[in-house]
Parts: sequence; structure tokens; C-alpha cells
Amino acid sequence: MAVAADAAAPVRATRRVSRRVVVAAIVIAWLVLFAALRGQQTLALAAADLTDLHRWFNSVNDSIGASRNSNPLFLYFFNEIRLVIDNLVTFIQSLISQPGAGRPVPVVGWLGVVALAGYVSWAFGNIRVAALAVAGFVFLGLQGLWQESMDTLALTLSAVFVSLLIGIPLGIWAGLSDRVNRAITPFLDFMQTMPTFVYLAPLTLFFLIGPASATIATLIYAAPPAIRITAHAIRSVPATTVEAAESLGSTRRQTLTKVLLPMSKRTVVMGVNQTIMAALSMVTIAALIDAPGLGKTVVKALQTLDVGVAFNAGLAIVVMAIVLDRVTTAAGDRVEAARKRGAGRFTKWRRPLLMAGGAFAAVCVWMSHTYVWAARFPGDAGVGGAIARTADSVTLWTQDTFGGLTNGTRDLITTALLNPFETLLTESPWWLVGVVLVAVGAVLGGWRAGATAAVCVALLVATGVWSDSMTTLASTAVATLIVMLLGVVAGVWMGRSPLVDRLIRPSLDAGQTMPSFVYLVPFLALFGATRFTAIIAAVVFAAPVTIKIIADGVRAVPQVTVEAATAAGSSTWQIITKVQLPMSRSALTLATNQGLIYVLSMVVVGGLVGAGALGYDVVAGFSQGQLYGKGLAAGLAIVLLGVMFDRITQAAARRTTSAPGPRQAGH
Repeated sequence: MAVAADAAAPVRATRRVSRRVVVAAIVIAWLVLFAALRGQQTLALAAADLTDLHRWFNSVNDSIGASRNSNPLFLYFFNEIRLVIDNLVTFIQSLISQPGAGRPVPVVGWLGVVALAGYVSWAFGNIRVAALAVAGFVFLGLQGLWQESMDTLALTLSAVFVSLLIGIPLGIWAGLSDRVNRAITPFLDFMQTMPTFVYLAPLTLFFLIGPASATIATLIYAAPPAIRITAHAIRSVPATTVEAAESLGSTRRQTLTKVLLPMSKRTVVMGVNQTIMAALSMVTIAALIDAPGLGKTVVKALQTLDVGVAFNAGLAIVVMAIVLDRVTTAAGDRVEAARKRGAGRFTKWRRPLLMAGGAFAAVCVWMSHTYVWAARFPGDAGVGGAIARTADSVTLWTQDTFGGLTNGTRDLITTALLNPFETLLTESPWWLVGVVLVAVGAVLGGWRAGATAAVCVALLVATGVWSDSMTTLASTAVATLIVMLLGVVAGVWMGRSPLVDRLIRPSLDAGQTMPSFVYLVPFLALFGATRFTAIIAAVVFAAPVTIKIIADGVRAVPQVTVEAATAAGSSTWQIITKVQLPMSRSALTLATNQGLIYVLSMVVVGGLVGAGALGYDVVAGFSQGQLYGKGLAAGLAIVLLGVMFDRITQAAARRTTSAPGPRQAGH
């Protein structure tokens, strides 16, 4: 038996090496055929050209528009949903942002909103969070963006309300039932892996552009965290506690309301936090389909390359994100602290203090409803103008001072990496690239991944945007390569040093909570409107999750193994390259998967700053009616690219996890 095992080990090692050799052989064959067939059958399509599929999408859009008020499906289903959501958004807007009911100002003016924000933050959090909320909301007004901020808040609250109305009950059901959990998991996976921009165009087909489509798009993006975290919270309650309650005669309803929900309250609040952050991020993105608020200001500024205005509005989005994040996080901490502390001296005074604070907030609301000075934010937006001017000045100074470095970096990466790879993809015959993708997918992920790649390639050809898809694929590949380089360096550093982890992780957490639009502004100032700008913004967006996964993988390597390698005389470099990275290969593969998905999700955002290709097609489809069909096809192409690479990298991760480790293979 030992002899057989020793004989099998070299075979396994050879198989593992042979996959890399096969991929290298495929690439070499591709390069040889590219040299012979360059420029043939590339399926190139000009920006204004349409295929039959695009024209058919346009005709479907036109026919739906013509029958929107006569087709029973629209009359009694889609139109009713749109009406309900529009009314919800309009109601909240009339309260805090838009004049309504014959009034020249909203029902609750700025003073009332600030007082309510402070009171709610204090009631659910603490006095420090309340001070932060008051300061943050006042700063939004000083920026000259009060109404835009309140429009964004109204859309966010509407989307969060609907998301929680659906998500928490569904999460409870999934937590109680394994069958329900298994049934909804694939849908949640699809909702979370699909790039956020992709479902904007189909939604406008049924719900028109505006608040309804924006809210539903946000619901799709924001509901999965609420469902997943609620289900996890219910399942995390100790089984012994549930059994004890049932043994005392509790019914299923009593067990749920008296045991499961109270004990999972803190985790559910964390789910609410994640839902709010996701909703705020998506609401700003939904400006592409005419959603009001700060996102629209950012989009207009990006389209006109006005860095100052874009920075001011982006800063407002960040401030609102920080306030909402701190409030909900503090609410979760209060739940846990109250559970541990129980009734105490402070608790005795808390109720009367809250009543007094509530009375003060009510007076502020009444004043903001009655007096114009308390309804319209005072001042002339001098702070916002100063911020915009400062951002413009810093941009010019940076370009003058570091222009050589930034332009040199941009030109180097563009010339050395992006242009050659893009040329290889876009000027190879479509069938050759398709064969390469299918073959690499089959070698890395197995025959199922290869079959998925084949289907995706065929559908990409059918969309009529093959050439643009290959251009996007080139940018995605280069961005993912940079993300992985950063991820390995920073992830290994964090995984090996707890101090570095504590210092870097808060920055990574902050990077993940910021809406993706915000990333574009500083890089637009540094690099101008180019493909490279979109690539760097995608790198910054995708790097945090990649670094965290690699750091966790390195940290999970048994300390005994590291100590054994150190005792054997291995240097730090040898420990990293021969022990920690090889034993973290499943984490590396997962990090590659997530890096690809996150980079791809920034494709459309990059279309706003010169990235072109599929991102531009999607954006143009929103703004130009005759290109609607092409934009819809481009969105489908982004999904296909995402599905193909997600399946290949996930399958590769599974095969990597099941493969023997380097020490197993050698003994």
C-alpha cells in the first residue's frame, strides 16, 4: 500500500504541473495562429451600427411602450408595482426633500431633519454617534447639496424599507427551513454576482426610467444581505436553547418571537447595516436611469469632466455613507451591550432623557414645518464652492507636479500590457478566441466549466458586441492582474503581521463601503478620461476584498508548519513562497474569482470616463433611444463574461482545494 501511494504521488504532481503546461501550449498555439490570421473574422462593429438583435430589442421596447396602457400584464401588474413604489418615494420626498401639497418647501425642513437624525442616532446608538449624525447632515447643507442629499436619502429609505419588508421574513423562513434555504440560495448568488448595472436596462423596459426602476434595482442589490444574514442569525442560535424552550411547551411562534429573534437581534441589525450600505451605493448608481439625488450630480460632473463638482458631490455621498454606517453599527453594539449589562443605573435615566430629547426633536420638526428659515437650509453653499475650487486647484497642481509620473505610469501599463492584450483579443478571429476560452476553461475548471464557457462564447457572438466584449475582457484581465499583485503583497503582509492587519483592515473596510462612483473622481483628476482611469478605479474597488481573502488564507496556514519550516532554516522569502502561498492556493483562487467579479462590476462606471467598449454601450443605451437595443445586448454580454469567469474560477478553486498539497505530493 505504501509503495502504491508513493507511486501515485509523482503522478498527481505531474498532473498538477501538466495543467499549467497545457495552458501554456494553448497560449503559444493562439499566438502562432494570431500571427497568421490577424484581422480576419473579428466581428467588429462601429459605435453607431446595430445588428438585427439590437433592432429587435428596439422594436420590443417600442411595442411595450405603445401597449403599456392597454396590455393587462402592465395594467394590473407592472404599472401597479410602479405606482406603489413611485408613491412611496414621492411621499418620503415630500416629507424631507421636495415641495408638495401646495407648499413651497418640504413638510419637514432642514432643522427638523437634522434634529430627527440626531435623536434617532442617540436613541439607537450613543451620544457620539448622534453628534456625528448632526455634524454630517449640517455639512451636507453647507456643501450646497441639501436637496440632492435628501433625494438620495429618500430613495435609500424607500429601497431599504422594501428590502427589509421582503428580506427579513424571507431570511427568517430560510433560517427555519433547510428546503427554503437551498431553494433561494441560487437566486441570491445570482443577484449578488450579477454586475449592478446590468439589470438597469431591463427594469426600465417594464417600469420606465425614474424612481420606481431605481428602487427596484436597489432592492435586487440590497435585499440579499438582509436575507442571508437574517437566515444565518436564526441558524446560529444554539440548538440546546431552542430545545430547552420547546421542552417547556413553547409553540413554534413563541420559540421564534421569544427565543430566536431576541437572541439573533444583533446579527439582524448587522444585516440591516449591510442593506443600507448596499442601497446607498446602488441608489447613486441608479442616476443612470434618472434617479434623483447626489448620483445624478456626480454623473453630470463626470460627463463634463468637472472634477471639482464631482468631488464635492462624491464627498457628500461618503459623508452620508459614514453617518448611516456608524448609526446602524452603534445600534448593533447597543443591542449587545444591553444584553450583557441588563438593567442598571443609566437605564433608569435613559427613558426620561429620551422623552426629553424626543420633545426637543418634535419642536424642531414643528419649527421647520412652520418657518421658512428652518425649512430652507441657510447660506450660499460657500463651503461646497470652496471644496470644488480646492479640488480643481489640487487637480491642476497634481497634474503639473506629478504629470510626468502619472502619465508615464499610464503609458507604460497601457503600452506594455493593455494594448498588446487588447490587440490579441480584438484582432484574432472570433472562433479562435472562443476555442481558447473554452479550452482554458476545460483545463482549469473541468469539462463543466468548459461547457459553460462554450455556451457563453456562443451567446456573446449572438449579442453582436463581440469586439467590444473582447476590449472589455482585456481591461478586466489587466485590472485583475494588478489586483492580484496588490492582493498577494498586502495580503501576505497582513496575514503574517497582526499589527499590520489592525492598521490596514479599517481602510479596506472603508473602501468597501464607499459607492463605486466615488472611486472615479480622484483618478479622473490624476489620469484624465482614459481606459487606464477606469482600470485603476476598478483596481481600488476590487483590491479590498481580494486582500482580505488572501490575508485570511495566509493566516489559516498552521503555525506548526511555519515553525517547522523556520526550524529547518528557511528564510522569510522561502516560507512565503514555499509554504504559506502554496498552502493558501484555494484562497488565492477564490481571491482571483472575487477580483474578477468586482472588476467586471465597474465596467459600466468606467464607461463614464473613457473606458469605452461595453461600458460605453450600456451608458449610451440609457441616453440614446436608438442605441437602447445595443445597450441591452452589452449588459447581457457583461453578464455572460461574469458567469463564464465565475464558473471557471470557482471550479478551479474546487479542484485546487481537493488536490493534494505540495508536501503530500512529495511524500
